[in-house]
Amino acid sequence: MLALDIRSLNKQYEHFHLKNISFQLEKGYIMGFIGANGAGKTTTIKSILNLVRMDSGEIRIMGRTMTEHEVELKQEIGFAFGNIDFYTRSKIKTLTSVIKKFYLNWDDQTYYKYLTRFHLNENKKIAELSTGMKVKYSLALALSHGAKLLILDEPTSGLDPVARDDLLDIFQELVQDGEISILFSTHITSDLEKCADYITFIDNGRIINSTEKEQFIDTYRLVQGKEEQLPLVKDRLIAFKLNSFGFTGLIHTRDLDPTLDIKSALPSLEEIMIYFSKKEVAYV
Repeated sequence: MLALDIRSLNKQYEHFHLKNISFQLEKGYIMGFIGANGAGKTTTIKSILNLVRMDSGEIRIMGRTMTEHEVELKQEIGFAFGNIDFYTRSKIKTLTSVIKKFYLNWDDQTYYKYLTRFHLNENKKIAELSTGMKVKYSLALALSHGAKLLILDEPTSGLDPVARDDLLDIFQELVQDGEISILFSTHITSDLEKCADYITFIDNGRIINSTEKEQFIDTYRLVQGKEEQLPLVKDRLIAFKLNSFGFTGLIHTRDLDPTLDIKSALPSLEEIMIYFSKKEVAYV
């Protein structure tokens, strides 16, 4: 069964348009959702949660549409947006006592397990929490009501490397039994290189690619050469930079001519994002 199935999602704003967004997340896997600021990640996530109304398309969660089964599906979705800007003068335990009433399968034992693991003091006020601690609290809430699909928007933002690594371990533990799936939006692409099974890349409101992580990276090559070699590949490059040593650019693997004397290597997820954001020559 697909945990998440998005088909031909469209949403038009005055200066931005989600255009035929389609991708699928299989049950029991982690999908990294990447793209620059303004690319459409948050609008897509809000559409999944029915927080914004799509103009056209279909979104199914575990085989059911959010528009027809919103109340019951939100019992099975855990979501964390990386910040808490409501009831900030309340203590953690006060806010939790309100939130838990909305979930039929709320589990206090699981909740307190994560409070302990995240070193959260439930007598602290929300306003007293650091950004990282707010993220941890959001995750503790999301993980405490038996959710089958976790939708996480920048969940590791503001965390130190040790805390981030601990969260990545938790994500991998959660999907091990094949019952929980995670859609994980982040700018910290190194986190996805550690834990994601699939990558979906959105750019300017369009899905560029959505596939298994290794296959996604293997679709591209980072090439380096002398400036006089640039005309040999310029028309095939997604984007490139000129520097004192020559040029560096991103190219589709299928477009790379192996007979050319140009160095090539697998790019990182971050490098793929950076070059797609340029789409034209840049000087450094």
